[in-house]
Amino acid sequence: MALPAKVFTLSRNGHRMFGTSLRLCAAGKDIVTVPKGYVYVNNKELSMEINEITDRAATTMFLGELFRGFAVTLAHIFKEPATINYPFEKGPLSPRFRGEHALRRYPSGEERCIACKLCEAICPAQAITIEATTRSDGSRRTTRYDIDMTKCIYCGFCQEACPVDAIVEGPNFEFSTETHEELLYNKEKLLCNGDKWESEIASNLQADHLYR
Repeated sequence: MALPAKVFTLSRNGHRMFGTSLRLCAAGKDIVTVPKGYVYVNNKELSMEINEITDRAATTMFLGELFRGFAVTLAHIFKEPATINYPFEKGPLSPRFRGEHALRRYPSGEERCIACKLCEAICPAQAITIEATTRSDGSRRTTRYDIDMTKCIYCGFCQEACPVDAIVEGPNFEFSTETHEELLYNKEKLLCNGDKWESEIASNLQADHLYR
C-alpha cells in the first residue's frame, strides 16, 4: 500500500531537493526505499527491541539527560568566559559607531558650526532645531542648537551633511536618563560633549576619512 512520499535531502554539494519513496508495510515493519545519493531526514521510529527499550527506560528513570546537562555546565566553569565583565570591561567600537551627539570646536576654541542648517534640513526625524544670527564680522553662528534625543534615529545624516564636521555622533553610548527632559539637548550640552570626547572623535574621523 502506497503512503505519502518521504522528504529527502541531497547529500551532495549542499543542495536540497525533494525525492519520493514508497513506504511499504510488510510483516509489521516499515520498509523505506531511499534513492541513491539521498539521506533519510525524517524522525526515525523508536525501536521496540528489548535492549533499546531498557536503555530508554534507564535514561528516563535515572535522569540521564539531567546529569549530562550538569556535566556540560561543570565543564564550562573551567573554560575561559566568552563574555566580558560589563560595565567594568567594554568591547571595541568601530570608528563609524554612532552614539551620543556632540558639537565640536576648533583647536582655538572657536565653534565649528557655521549655522548653515543643513543638518536641520536633512534630519528625517526632525529632531534638530537651529536659530542663528550674523556677527559683526559677517560670520554666522548659532544662538540655539537643540536636539531631541528621543526623536533621533541615529542615522548619521547630520554628520554626513555638515561641511565643517561640527555636529558628530560620538563614541558614548551610556547616556540613559531618568526623565524625558534630560534627553532634550541644548547647545551648551552638545558643546560639553564635544569637549569631553574631542580626542576620540578626532581619531575616529581620521580613521574614517577615506570612506567619506
